[in-house]
Amino acid sequence: MTNAPHPVRARRVPRAERREEIVAAAARVFGSKGYRAGSLAEVAEQVGITHAGVLHHFGSKDKLLWEVLDYRDRVDVEHLEGQHIPGGADLFRHLVRTARLNADRRGIVQAYTVLTGEAVTDGHPAAERARRRFEVLRGDISAAILAIAADQDVEVTRADADQAASAVIGVMDGLQTQWLLEPDVVDLPAATRSAILAILATVLGGPDHLPGDL
Repeated sequence: MTNAPHPVRARRVPRAERREEIVAAAARVFGSKGYRAGSLAEVAEQVGITHAGVLHHFGSKDKLLWEVLDYRDRVDVEHLEGQHIPGGADLFRHLVRTARLNADRRGIVQAYTVLTGEAVTDGHPAAERARRRFEVLRGDISAAILAIAADQDVEVTRADADQAASAVIGVMDGLQTQWLLEPDVVDLPAATRSAILAILATVLGGPDHLPGDL
């Protein structure tokens, strides 16, 4: 009589590594299907664990969503010294560099675009997080515009800087959506750079006041 082979045990993964795997899988699932349609069972299947295993690490689907959003924000600044967004002209260099990096990380862009779009629906758990993110980013971009204006001795009102900041965010998000739909048509880094330069030229009163090396 031949003994049945012993089942192969799954490799034991350190807790921190497993959490990173789950967050990355959730970003893919939420990015492709949305938060409400994407299930924890699908996330668990991608990682090779059970639905209960996902809950063991994060407690709830909402808490996993926050981790996905935090993950996206960490990715955005991981290449920066001190891992925080710079000010002045360097902020716009960072935005153009981010667009260049995003062209090679479709999954992250897709997750951000889907979750941000869903956040406008009633009762979505990411709504306040998205609103706060836009508020902070508008403030950072507006402050950067005012810093460039001061350096160039150009008069720019806070209201004009705020409007330009909203335009920069809107253009970047819109270009990402177009790129996700037609990656062979939309050159994400080049289009982002052109749009930012055009907005800055308008608010600063002409191309002569644009920061170099953007």
